[in-house]
Amino acid sequence: MSFTVKTGVVIAGALLLAACAHGGDQASSGGGGFPFGKRNDRAAASAAPAGIGVNAFLWRASLDTLSFMPLASADPFGGVIITDWYANPEKPDERFKATVYILDTRLRADGVSVTVFKQVKDSAGGWSNAPVSGQTDVDVENAILTRARQLKLSTINVKG
Repeated sequence: MSFTVKTGVVIAGALLLAACAHGGDQASSGGGGFPFGKRNDRAAASAAPAGIGVNAFLWRASLDTLSFMPLASADPFGGVIITDWYANPEKPDERFKATVYILDTRLRADGVSVTVFKQVKDSAGGWSNAPVSGQTDVDVENAILTRARQLKLSTINVKG
């Protein structure tokens, strides 16, 4: 192996170790593992408590808003909530499922995205996909945002 190749391997290894050390430093300061870039400690403290990777108000509001649906999966670090199928007892021939993506650490209107899926029972008794009005997704997003604002205001009133 030539001197140049050996030097390149050593430099690449050093850069890799430096990157790992830098990532570890971020994690210990509260900014590591965050998919949208490094946050400063003040923003991290106001945006979400330790142990959750997304806006705490949007997270709690999403769980509250969809609490009538069974939960299939919830990832507070990635900000994804997936419900299982829910059938309204008054309309047993249709069922719904929702996926919520929390996209920001700040409480913003574009910080949450919802997709609702619908299935209807066919003549053979099986389930088939059915279209959902685009307004349904927006209505659920608005309900989550309204609840998140209520939660934030209740904590402001308690503090102040």
